This record gives sequence, C-alpha cells and structure tokens, in this order.
Amino acid sequence: MDLSIIIVNYNVKEFLQNLLHSISKSSKQIKREIIIVDNASNDGSIEFITNNFPEVNLIANNDNLGFSKANNIGLKKATGKYILLINPDTLVSEDTFEKMIGFFEENPEVGLAGCKILNPDGTLQLACRRSFPGPWTSFCKVTGLSNLFPESKLFARYNLTYLDPDRTYEVDAVSGSFMMFRRDVYERIGGLDEKFFMYGEDLDFCYRSQKSGFKVFYVHSTQIIHYKGESTKKSGLDETKIFYNAMNLFVKKHLSGSFLLGLILQSAIIFRKLFAFLGKRRLASIALVLDFIFYDLSILCSEKIYIHFKNSWAGFPPFSLIIVYTVPAIIHILITGLTGNYKRNEFTILKNFGAIIISFFFVASLSFFFKDFAYSRGVIVLTYLTLFFSLTFWRIFSKLFFTKGLNNNESLQRRTLFVGIDSHTVDIAHKLKQKHTDLHNVIGLISATNKEVGEEISGFKVIGNTENINKVIKDKKINEVIFSSLQLSYNQIMTIVSQSQNYNIDFKLIGNNLDFLIGKTSVSILDDTPLIEINYNISSPIIKLIKRIFDIFLSLSVLFFIYPSIYLTVLISKKQSEFQKFILKIPGVFLGEFSFVGPRENMNLNELYLGKKGLTGLWYVEGSEGKDSEKLNIYYAKNQNIWMDIEILSKALVKMWGTQI
Repeated sequence: MDLSIIIVNYNVKEFLQNLLHSISKSSKQIKREIIIVDNASNDGSIEFITNNFPEVNLIANNDNLGFSKANNIGLKKATGKYILLINPDTLVSEDTFEKMIGFFEENPEVGLAGCKILNPDGTLQLACRRSFPGPWTSFCKVTGLSNLFPESKLFARYNLTYLDPDRTYEVDAVSGSFMMFRRDVYERIGGLDEKFFMYGEDLDFCYRSQKSGFKVFYVHSTQIIHYKGESTKKSGLDETKIFYNAMNLFVKKHLSGSFLLGLILQSAIIFRKLFAFLGKRRLASIALVLDFIFYDLSILCSEKIYIHFKNSWAGFPPFSLIIVYTVPAIIHILITGLTGNYKRNEFTILKNFGAIIISFFFVASLSFFFKDFAYSRGVIVLTYLTLFFSLTFWRIFSKLFFTKGLNNNESLQRRTLFVGIDSHTVDIAHKLKQKHTDLHNVIGLISATNKEVGEEISGFKVIGNTENINKVIKDKKINEVIFSSLQLSYNQIMTIVSQSQNYNIDFKLIGNNLDFLIGKTSVSILDDTPLIEINYNISSPIIKLIKRIFDIFLSLSVLFFIYPSIYLTVLISKKQSEFQKFILKIPGVFLGEFSFVGPRENMNLNELYLGKKGLTGLWYVEGSEGKDSEKLNIYYAKNQNIWMDIEILSKALVKMWGTQI
C-alpha cells in the first residue's frame, strides 16, 4: 500500500463528501486506503459514508474522543508506506499525492511534510508552515508584532511570513490539517500525544520527529483548500482557550516549563477572550462609551449655561470633580443597561427615553443626600434636557448611516457567477435564483474555453472563460463565485481561487449530489422547504403599531405643508409627474388604505400578514418585477423596521425626483 489517508470526522458530512471526491481524482495512480474515524457525529455522517463509500474503512466512536485519540485509532489500522492525516473540511488537487510522495522519494532525509494550504478566499493559510512557540516567538504572536511586521525575521518568526510561500524549505512544523509522514516516523516516535485534545498535537508531533532525526519540510509545488474550523463550529468548544492551553501544554512538555512563556500564553487567553467579548458586542460597547461622553459633556455645558444666566458661581469644588463627572454618568449607564439598551447590538430610542426619565429621578433624589457633590436643581434639569436630545441624536444618526441599512445587507447584493456551462451547473443556477430566502443576481456563466462566450444557455449568458475570469470578476463587481467540480478539475478551481484572493469573493463549490453549496461560511441547502417562517417583523403587533403611527404623522405633515400646492399645480397643468402622483395618493396613507413603504400589493402568505400595499418599497427602489419583486417583498416583511422604511422612502423620493428632472 502506497498511502494510508486518515480522516477524523465530526459533523461535516457535506465537506467530507467533497474531500472524498477530490481524493478519488487525486489517487488514480496510487495504491491507497482511506480510514475515517468518526467522533460521534449526529448529522448522518455514518449512514452517508456507509451507503455511498463502501470502500472506506469506517470506525465509528461513541463519543467525541478528540483529534489526537481519534487519529491514533486510525494510525493503528494504517498499512501504507506513507501516512497522511488530513482534515475533512479540505479539498486536494489532482496532483497532490503524486507530488508529495515524489518529494519524499527524492529526499530520503525528510520524514514529515506539509503542502501549501489555501483559505477559501485564495489567501495562504499561515499555519501551513510554523516555528515552535518559544518565549520571543510567542510574545510577538500574542502582542500582534508579527502582524505589524510580517516581513521581519525578528518579529514574524511564528508563521514565517517573511519567507516566500512559492519555495520549498525546512521548517519547524506544518499544519495537522495536512500532515504526511513516512511509516518509519510513526514506528519510531508513536502516534499523536493524546493529552492534546485539539490543537498543538501537530506541533508536538513535528517536534518529536525532529528530535528523532527526521527533517520537516514545507512543499510549495502542490496545494489544497482548507475551510478551517468547520468541526469546531458544531462542537460548542471554546476554541481560543483550547488553542492557548495546547500551546501551554507544549511549552511545559518541551521547553522546560518556561514561567515567562506560560505567563505570556495565559495572558493571551485572557486578552483574546476580552477582545472576542467586545467584538461580539462592539456596537453595545460603543453605545456605552458614547453615552458616558455625552453625559459628561451635558453636565459641563449645563453648568456653564447655569453659571452664565445666574451670573454667580455655582460650580463644584475641585475635590468633588472626579465623583461629579463619573458617578452620575455610571449610574445613568447602569440604568440604561438595566432597561435593555445594551442588551443587543442595536440602539433602541424608546428604551433610551425611559432610561433618561428613570435616571433623572434617581440622580435628582441622590442630590438631596450628597450636598458636597450635588448639582443645583437647575443644572440637573438642563443636563437631562440636553441628554434627551444628544443621546437621541447620535442613536438616530447611527441607525440611519451605520446599522440596519440596505447597503450593509449582503443578501441584497449577491452578484453571482457560475463557473461551468453543463446542465447540472445551469440547474443549480436556476435553483439558486428561485430561492425565496436569498436574493441572488446571477450575472452569467464562465466556460472552460473561449468558444462558448457570448452564447445563451437556458436563459444565462456565457460572459467569459477561465482564462479571463479575474477580469470578469472585477468588471462585473462579482462577490460570489460558484464552481462545478463535475466540469473543472480541482487544480483549475484552486488556481482561480488563488488568483482572485484580492477581490474579497465568497467562493462556493456545488455538492456532488447537486443539492447543496459549500462556502467558506456555511453550507446552503438549495431546495426551499414549504414551511414559512412566522417571525417576520412586519407581522409583529408592536411594529405594525409603530409603522402606522409613522404613516399617520408623516402623512399629516405632507397633507398640511405640501399637498395643497401639489394639488393646485396638477389642477392647473393637467399633467402629473411621478412625484406628484405619489403626493396625491398620500390621503390614502392617512386613511389606512396604503403605507408609505410596503409591497406592491397587499400581501398575505399562508394567512401570515406580510404588509399593507406601499406607495414605494424595495420593489420600486430596486426596479424589480415578477419573482424578484416577490423575493424583495418577502425580504422586506422579514426585516422591516422604521429605519429601513426611512431609507427606502428617501431612496424612492430621490429616484422620483430624478425621473422628474
């Protein structure tokens, strides 16, 4: 047996299927065996492998034993001259096994090697060549010096980013997602250290290999794609903590338990957790800081105004300033938090009003008991009047320009390109276009040769070939590329991905049974189920009430200030522009026949309310008809909020005004 391929699987059935398909293409000239060790998957992996890949040696564990222990189970079954440990969320090129085995044959001193590993966006996965985590190396990694100075031998030692990724050379370690070694290595040093549940076991294995006299190499001449972390997403494990604990274990085992290095790694765990926490709640964190700043500015301004009009000193003694400018602000922030303003990454104006009122009475009452630190009653009133406007203003501003916007929503902007012109690829394109839950604008197809360019296949135009795909991506502003592995080789796919790494593209691969897509962030099932989600925003009684209040107040304002002049103009000229037609229909909004923003027609789906007919809507802004208009209406119903209505209305008015000009 030339090669034993060991795969540890945990709940990544779709990725595993594509890996096995790529392995079959890559090993036609090689005698190989595939050993899959399943760590108690509950996604149907066992049944899937048994039914579709009977040649695979499947070992099903009853529990999740971790990466090291599961690989060791597979290693005991392996019979090949060479052994490959590979993750299930990878794809190999057609020449990967031949080139790796050829490299070993030509370099007998090398015991272990890894190849070039790409991220799904085509960038190099830095973990494919590394140094061992010594004190200085770890310090540079943890503090970010390695990222600031990626070309420096001094600072970028851990991921070796100063080395050319298109050369082959000896390294300390390679990634466990693709780690090939001679049987001699396994027989001399044994399997993976099972103290490492996940992460660190590859570093440890490479370290022990080197200590036993084998060289470790990074081989650039072949490449794979690694989606990275797909199994971890399904496990609920604390990935950051496990990673740094694994580094700490490696240090204790091999680097004499360096106290300094242990301190660095433990500090890294704490800071990474803090940054992860703030990252998930970044908008809430920003809101908290802004509230604190505006509160103190309100105190300062109110004090100055009060002193000016009173024409006498009413300021605070110096010893009390720290307390005056921190404690009341903290009290207000605590009350704001308790009223739910920081609970989600969104800025709720109505709850903010409630927090201001509660905070006012609370701070005012405290001023009776702490005379040395209390403002005068006038300063308190002025402060909270200022807060009412300042805190409301920045929330409205942020909602209009930074959150909940249409421009920030990817589902309205997916410009999709299909690479392949066979019937299966075209069928997938039609399925994707018909999905109700996503909005895809299929720009066209890419063929393998120039011969088909310009043709139309089942309603889709062939707009380029694999030679000029980068130009098509750039010119057409593509942000999603979907490949068919039935028509393209994995080498071709990886070449395109690698060349397009600077365009921020979401690359996806059509599943081999043609009913799912694999992307860098998720697996998309294409056939929509007939079930309709019932948590559409627009069907909420509270949101319906807010929308109706908005319609009434805005229509009253228009009817009072604008409607009479427009009505008289139309009466005299006998002509109606699009804008004038819009204004003349506004009485219907006030009476409840229409809404300013909504679907083209009154919508009810399976007795679920999806919106009152709108004078404008996404259908108008996007200029869509038929099925696309229906998708936009459903999208609007699911995501409707007052800020979306304001944005759609403003865009619609700009469009109307443009047609009038």
